[in-house]
Amino acid sequence: MDRAIEKELREWKDKPNRLPLILRGARQVGKSYTVELFGKQYFENCVVVNFELKPDFCRCFEDLEPEKILSKIELLTNQSIHDKKTLLFLDEIQNCPKALIALRYFKEKKPNLHVIAAGSLLEFALIEEDFSFPVGRVEFMYMRPLNFQEYLLNIGQQRLVEVLRQATLKTPPDPLAHDLLIKLLREYMLVGGMPAVVRTFIETKSLLETQRVQSILLESYRNDFGKYASKAQFKYLRKFFEKAPHLVGHPFKYVKVDPEARSRELKVALEQLSWTGLIYQVFHTSANGHPLEADLNEKKFKLLFLDIGLMQNANRIDFSEIQDADFWKLNEGALAEQLVGQELMASLSPYENRKLYYWEKEQGTHEIDYVTQSGTEVVPLEVKAGSQGRVRSLRYFMNLKNCPIGVKISQSPLSYTDGVMNLPLYMVNQLSRLL
Repeated sequence: MDRAIEKELREWKDKPNRLPLILRGARQVGKSYTVELFGKQYFENCVVVNFELKPDFCRCFEDLEPEKILSKIELLTNQSIHDKKTLLFLDEIQNCPKALIALRYFKEKKPNLHVIAAGSLLEFALIEEDFSFPVGRVEFMYMRPLNFQEYLLNIGQQRLVEVLRQATLKTPPDPLAHDLLIKLLREYMLVGGMPAVVRTFIETKSLLETQRVQSILLESYRNDFGKYASKAQFKYLRKFFEKAPHLVGHPFKYVKVDPEARSRELKVALEQLSWTGLIYQVFHTSANGHPLEADLNEKKFKLLFLDIGLMQNANRIDFSEIQDADFWKLNEGALAEQLVGQELMASLSPYENRKLYYWEKEQGTHEIDYVTQSGTEVVPLEVKAGSQGRVRSLRYFMNLKNCPIGVKISQSPLSYTDGVMNLPLYMVNQLSRLL
């Protein structure tokens, strides 16, 4: 898989004041594969320490002195570790909390050694050990499923990627490119951005085989719950995970997950699933100015699932429905809203883990699917599943908040009229540049 984060890893490698790097993200988004490939391509050797596959590596960290740690790793791996020449990769680091603690000392005592750690359940280890990382000792990057542009690159559509990168409001994609991008975006919404699923589709061209791999991934996540949940909490996690794909795009209520369960128990499950990266919360904001987080309401939120391909699989959408022209409107437009949210998350810098926001007027008379910022300006984004659709809420919000620009995201071609940018669904990752 070609991943955009590789560019950021190369820049990290060459920084003079580099810190040990922790790569975060849900399981199966490609962290281990990407780091190991990066290590092979840009270093003389890559020493991989996987604490899940070989728990004995934890014994190397009984002493927090970097030189002693490295000597023991060399002994167990039968590989030499050299400053500036070796990438030391500590995978599934949440299984060895002392290794997390040791990272802070690598910055002080081995600053010339390149160290990357990766973990999917990191928050659980941090809370369990009751510590946090001092500022300036380590840095974080976040990795997510492939976005649509990465998907295009991996299926060999480099020219279409250039079309996206070069398009402007004055020179939008021509009708032929637009139609092809809509067609491929529909395909992406079926396949999604999980690397194993994308690879399967590239190799087999079979949607049935692709769906089988998606189902395996969903089941593997369910099985993971036992690694960090008590028996009492396990059932709530499983119930929440089963319901989450059906709740995308709607203001969240705990009763929709399980009317018989106590909200306190479900709140813990929500928190834990958020930590794992399997779901994201889109928080309500009053959007009264910059920054949006200042007006955040943590009690009002919507959900996003990890990946749109996994979402449509979990919703058991039939292939015949997908071939329909109104496919985008399935689940009351939730697939389109998931797509836009996922693309917005993926368009963030990998160093950022910012929140997403939405806005609505009381009693739901007006709703803006996403609210973002361009500089200090608040920008409303209204998602329309079809190519048509009024922008009544968008205009209302722009007038209410005195916004100079609003964005309608739909199947329509790229254009700009009376303060509203019509942004095609396939160009969400270009939004920041176009604004």
